[in-house]
Formats: sequence, structure tokens, C-alpha cells
Amino acid sequence: MNSDRVALVTGAAQGIGAGVAKRLAEAGHPVVLADIGPGVEATAAALAAAGLNVRALRLDVADEVQVASLPRLLGDWWPQLAVLVNNAGISPKVNNRPRKIAEMPVAEWRRVLEVNLTGAFLVSQACMVPMRARGWGRIVNMTSQAARAKSQLAGAHYAASKTGLMGFTRSLAVELGPHGITCNAIAPGRIDTPMAQGSSDAANAAFIAQVPLGRVGTPLDVAEVVAFLASDAAGYVTGATIDVGGGSFMP
Repeated sequence: MNSDRVALVTGAAQGIGAGVAKRLAEAGHPVVLADIGPGVEATAAALAAAGLNVRALRLDVADEVQVASLPRLLGDWWPQLAVLVNNAGISPKVNNRPRKIAEMPVAEWRRVLEVNLTGAFLVSQACMVPMRARGWGRIVNMTSQAARAKSQLAGAHYAASKTGLMGFTRSLAVELGPHGITCNAIAPGRIDTPMAQGSSDAANAAFIAQVPLGRVGTPLDVAEVVAFLASDAAGYVTGATIDVGGGSFMP
């Protein structure tokens, strides 16, 4: 059981984040579901109704003041924090397509990097404190196949932020390894989430056509890998990026 290892999952109101939160809670972790949107309370309530030990937290990961308040917001769960999943991310589109670089407002570029990359930095920086104190921890960063290969479904800001997150993962792994903390990244391919549904049917169909397993992934496909990386069994895995894309990207 993992009842003394609290997990914090950002971007947990829906999609991959909600699936990860559910899977970690089923593994025995007390789980904090954090999200900027109001749907996080309903998602947490559904998991609690199923008998899982969860709490909801409204959080903008790009807000330094909010992130600095995590010890107070988590209260008695803060000293037990042992697992962090940096899943919060945004991928703005217009008419189901990302803006071209030439047409991209700098405010949109900045917001995507603030949420997808700086947010992971801020939350990791805060959460490494209780992990270092206990000499054990797991950090999992959700990157993307758009960071591994060219993509026509993701904007340049999204691809840049997720590529940066891979480098950040390696730096965290080096710095935190001596403290018993592993840090890894997961690069999902096309996953059936509200974010993916923002792309056109034609774009999704074209993607599926070149996936060896012939389907889009599910949040559970990703969540199972997170559960492994959060476990004792993955104690010698750090600094890695694991592709979960049905074979759509093979380095």
C-alpha cells in the first residue's frame, strides 16, 4: 500500500490527468487533484464516491503565489507528499488548428510556456522539499510526441514547451537522484482527451492511419505507465522519456 505517499497531479480535472489521479488512488495513494478549472471538484467528488482517498485543489501552476501556498493548502498531507505528476498543459487552437508562428500573438506564446514549462518548474521546486526531507520521491513530467518529432497538430509554443520539459526532466533527475528522488517524462502520442478532440476529424484520422497499433490511446494507457514510475519497482529508472503512442514514434 502507498497510504503514506501522497500524490499531487496537476491538470487533473479531465483527460490524462483525471485518469492518472484515478489510477494512483486505486494504487493506494492519497491523491490531490489540482487544476485551474472548476471541473476538478466534480472529478474528485466522483473518485471519492468510489471510495478513493482524494482531495480537490484549484491551482494555476503558472502563478508563483499560488504554488508557494501549496504547503498551507495541502495541510497535513504536505509532509507526506512523495509523488508529483506535472500534467497541466494547454495547446491553444483556432478553428481546430494551431496558429502558424507568423500569426502567433506573443501573449499566447508566453502563456503556453508559462503553464507547460514554467508551471512544472515552480511546482517541482516546491514539491521537492518534502521529498528531500523523506529521502524518497517520484516526479513524472508529461511531455508529448510533439517534443520528439514534427507535428502538424501542435503549435510551435506547445512543441517548444514540451521539448523544454524533457531537458528539465533530465536536469531534475541529476540534481535529485542523490536524494532518492527519480524524475522521468512520458511522451504520449494521440490520446483520447478533450485536448485531442480539439483537432479536426481529418487530422485525427490521418494520425491513426500511421499508428502501428491502429488506434488512439486512452488516459489509462498513460496512467499505467505513471503508476509504474511512481512505484518502488521503478527505483532505478530516472532521466528517461517513455513514449506511449502505440508505435507512432520510434526513436
